[in-house]
Amino acid sequence: MIAKEIKRGEVVVYNGSPCIIEGINVQSPSARGAATLYKFRARNLVTKQKVDITLKGTESLNSADFQRREVKYLYSDAEECIFMDNLDYNQYSLKKIDIEEEMQYISEELEGIRALIYNDECVGIEIPTAVSLKVVKCDPAARGNSATSRTKPAILETGLEIQVPEYLNEGEIIRVDTRTGDFLSRA
Repeated sequence: MIAKEIKRGEVVVYNGSPCIIEGINVQSPSARGAATLYKFRARNLVTKQKVDITLKGTESLNSADFQRREVKYLYSDAEECIFMDNLDYNQYSLKKIDIEEEMQYISEELEGIRALIYNDECVGIEIPTAVSLKVVKCDPAARGNSATSRTKPAILETGLEIQVPEYLNEGEIIRVDTRTGDFLSRA
């Protein structure tokens, strides 16, 4: 797959290991004849280390040979989170520290979680781009504030704190973008 076709969330092979692309920065040349550079911020799925990859627009990386399996979040203990495969009921455990960013959006009812399986081992999870979460703590809504675009902090059921419009109350279900952590709408 050539550099200009690689998107965020793709899993590619770099230095013999699968890496998931987490960020992309494109640098256009200022001189004639210079090549556009694609700088990728990736995470090695085996070692969990951050990796910086720089490619010219015509260079390429191979896609990683792995599976995406639908899983359900079961529970977590002090160090690990446990997920169950929806098809064959295998259980996969991942260290909390490796998936702490994703865990901010995972509730027990969340559907659409996928495990990344590489060489019969779960190396990470993917979550949907938008999730529904309940507001558990925020300031009360003030009457007449629906016309302005002011926001207030709110704490969601997973412990995540985001900015929400002033008209929302505790107990409401909202949609949150998991890529940016921004409020999308009421659910």
